[in-house]
Amino acid sequence: MKKKTGLLLLLLMFLLTLVGCGAPKDEATQRSGAKLATLEDLKDKRIGILLGSVHDAYVAKTFPDATVLQYKSPSDLVLAVKTGKVDAAFYTHETLLEILRGDDEIGFLAERIFSVPIGMGFKKGNDELRGQFDLFLRQLKESGVFDDMVRRWILDGTTQMPDIENPKTNGVLTVGIVSDKGMPFTIVKDNRMIGFDVEMAQRFAAYLGKELKLSDMEFGALIPAVSGNKIDQITSTLMITQERKKQIDFSEPYYELGASAFALKKNLAQAQGETNAAVAVSGWQSLADSFHNNIIREKRYLLLLDGLQTTLVLSVSSSFFGTVLGALICFMRMRKNRLVCSSAKVYIALMRGTPVLVLLMLIFYVAFASVDVNPLIAAVLAFALNFAAYVSEMFRTSIESVDKGQTEAGLAGGFSRLQTFVYIVMPQALRQVMPVYKGEFISLVKMTSVVGYIALQDLTKASDIIRSRTFDAFFPIVMVAVLYFIVSWSLALALDYAGAKLDPKQQRKTRRDAL
Repeated sequence: MKKKTGLLLLLLMFLLTLVGCGAPKDEATQRSGAKLATLEDLKDKRIGILLGSVHDAYVAKTFPDATVLQYKSPSDLVLAVKTGKVDAAFYTHETLLEILRGDDEIGFLAERIFSVPIGMGFKKGNDELRGQFDLFLRQLKESGVFDDMVRRWILDGTTQMPDIENPKTNGVLTVGIVSDKGMPFTIVKDNRMIGFDVEMAQRFAAYLGKELKLSDMEFGALIPAVSGNKIDQITSTLMITQERKKQIDFSEPYYELGASAFALKKNLAQAQGETNAAVAVSGWQSLADSFHNNIIREKRYLLLLDGLQTTLVLSVSSSFFGTVLGALICFMRMRKNRLVCSSAKVYIALMRGTPVLVLLMLIFYVAFASVDVNPLIAAVLAFALNFAAYVSEMFRTSIESVDKGQTEAGLAGGFSRLQTFVYIVMPQALRQVMPVYKGEFISLVKMTSVVGYIALQDLTKASDIIRSRTFDAFFPIVMVAVLYFIVSWSLALALDYAGAKLDPKQQRKTRRDAL
C-alpha cells in the first residue's frame, strides 16, 4: 500500500511538472492597471533586489513606500519578475544586457541609473595579497590583455575560455565566486565555470604560480567567508561601498558596473522591442523541450549527479554520526548524576533551539575560522549535532516507555543490567522509536538543501545553477523536488526494512511464511 501511494505521489509530481512547463507565461499581470514609464512609477510597487547587493540601500532610500523583496540569487530575481512576484527589479546592467539578448519577455525600465566601481575583496590586514593583485592588474592593463578581456566577454559576449599556462608550484589560491552571477561575469557551462571573473581569477593564479580553487557560494556568504579565512579573495563583481570597506579591504577598481531596473515588457509604457508571437505547443512537447534544455544541453545532468551524490553522502553520514552521538546524549540524560544529566539537557535545549542554518554558519565561519576544513565535513558535523539532540529524546522516551517490570524480570532471571538492556529493553525501544526516527531522518534529508551557503553543491544548488542558465521557472524546481522525493522515499524504505528486521513478531511471521 505504501509503495502504491509513493508511486501515485511521484506520478502526480510529474504531472505538475508537465502542467507547469506547459503553462502560458503571460498569466502574471501587473497589480495596477497603469503601465510603468519611469522610476517614479515604482514608488508604491513591489521591487525585487539581490540579497546583499548595493541596490538594497538605493531602493530603501529612493522608494520608502515600496515593498522590497530580497532574493538570494540572480536567477530567482529574474524569475520573480517573469512570474509577476514583483513589478520590477534592480540588477547589474551588463548582466541584464546578456539576459535580454536571449529573452524577449523582459526589458529595461531605466538603464544605468547609477554606477559603482568593482574590485576584488580581501580580508582586512592581508596587504600582501592585495598588493600583489594591484600590481598584477596594472600589468594586465598595460599589456592590453585587460582591454581584450572586456572586448571578448562584455562587448562581444564570448563563451570561450582561453588557455592560460600556470606552473602551479606555489600553493593554492582559493577564490570565492558566485557561479550563477550571469554572463558576462560567471556562468556554468559544460559543468565548469567560465566568464570574465573566472578568467581574471585564472590569470591572477597563474601570475602567482598557484593552483586556482574556485569556491562557489551564495553572494551573501562571500564577505563572511573571506573574513573567516575560508577563501583568499572575493572575485564576484563586488561593488566597492563604504559599508563594505568597514568589513574587508578592496583592490584597485578594475571596472564600473551600472545598475538598471527591468520589468516585463507588457507592463512597460514603451516596450523596447517586439516580443515574439506566442507559439502554441502541446504539454508533452513543452516538457520534452524543457527536459532537453535543463538536462541534456551543456551536460547539465552532471550538475544534478554531483548534487545528488553530495546530498546522499551528507544525509547518510549526518544521520549515522548523529545517531551515535544521540545515543551518548541519551545515556547522559538518563544518568542520576546531576551534572551529567544537566549537561545533556543544556545540549538538547541549545541544539533544538538553534536553526540548523545558523549552526552551519557558526561551525564553518566561526568554529573553523582558522582551520582549512572541507565544507562537507563541516556540514556533516553541523547536521549530526542537530540530529543528535532530537534522536536522544526519541531514544529516551522509547526506553522509558518499556515497562520497568521487564527489567526487573530480566535481573531476576540472572541477566546483568547490560544484558537486560541489550536483549529485553532495547529491541522493544527500537521498535517503538523507528516511526519517529524515520520522520526525523526524512526532515534531515530535506534540511540539507541549505548547504549552498558554505560552497557545497547539493541538489538545490545544482537547480539554482541550471535556472541561472535557462531561467525556467518550473522544470528545474519541480525536477529537484521529485529527486528529493525519490531520495527520501528510498531511504524511508530502507529504514522500514531495518525496522522489520528488528521486530520479533515480523521475524516470526517471515519464518512461518517461509515454512
